[in-house]
Amino acid sequence: MRRRSLLLAVPAGLLTLAGCGDDKADKAKSEATDGPSNSAGSAKIVDGPLPEITKGDKFGEKPTVAKGSGDPSKDLAVKTLVEGKGAKVAKGDYLQADYLGQIWSTAKVFDNSYDRGVPAIFPIGVGQVIPGWDQALVGKKIDSRVELAIPPALGYGKQGQPQAGIKGTDTLVFVVDIVGAFNAKSSAKGKEVAQSNIDLPKVGTNTDGKAPSIEVPKKDAPTKLVSTYVIEGDGEALKESDGVLVQYEGVLWDGGKEFDSTYKRKELAQFRLAEVVAGWREGLAGKKVGSRVLVVVPPDKGYGDKEQQGIPAKSTLVFSVDIIAKM
Repeated sequence: MRRRSLLLAVPAGLLTLAGCGDDKADKAKSEATDGPSNSAGSAKIVDGPLPEITKGDKFGEKPTVAKGSGDPSKDLAVKTLVEGKGAKVAKGDYLQADYLGQIWSTAKVFDNSYDRGVPAIFPIGVGQVIPGWDQALVGKKIDSRVELAIPPALGYGKQGQPQAGIKGTDTLVFVVDIVGAFNAKSSAKGKEVAQSNIDLPKVGTNTDGKAPSIEVPKKDAPTKLVSTYVIEGDGEALKESDGVLVQYEGVLWDGGKEFDSTYKRKELAQFRLAEVVAGWREGLAGKKVGSRVLVVVPPDKGYGDKEQQGIPAKSTLVFSVDIIAKM
């Protein structure tokens, strides 16, 4: 079982179909678990001191970092070790990053994503990770490697994080590789696939961050799950155990009425495939990251006889889903 990142201050898992239901209720489910809220204000940022990287000093390599020498700064120490050439990370972006974290005084590694084999993805600059990350990484460029030394007030505070062996007096050292950044305008990237089946909805292929059109035919809805590429990306194929970051539009087969849209909310959705309705879990498993997928969910793979907000009972649901990233 993959260990949840210790960086996160708010859990991201969704227990129902992504984005459906009451937004206020969904937000109420997110309770702080691992760290303090990002209320430390704007910290002074200095360029050191920072421990030396003794092995794995290239972007993308798991680093080995020396123990801190002497006393750490009481301010937030930040140094860009490798300057990327990508776009700058903006406040509110979903940051995709590999990282290693250890304690200044002992060099004890308490968390790293390299061994898990999948970069972490989380909103940056909006209080969902420890304050030191929020304040140090906004404005950095994609493909950069950044080293941080985070004082307790900008980490886990006076309470520390006992589960990870972090005391309330510990300065934390991180090496962060910024792999990517996504926002509400992110779209699929790949090769358009012919939509020749006249019995299925036709989905728009625009990749400008705006919601694609979904034209539902005036025909009987299919009784079995449909999952087919609109745009085929070249990323890794998803497994049912994976987490995903997506952009999507959902309409009813009957009448084509929109009932849910990340485009309208202007925010991406993240969830684990194991935690959503069967139509999404089965429809997205095996599909490649970067793709746009048409998913037609019959009632037995969706909400069945249960009425949801904006969704009548026994509804067939039609989705355009852009698979932005694997989590």
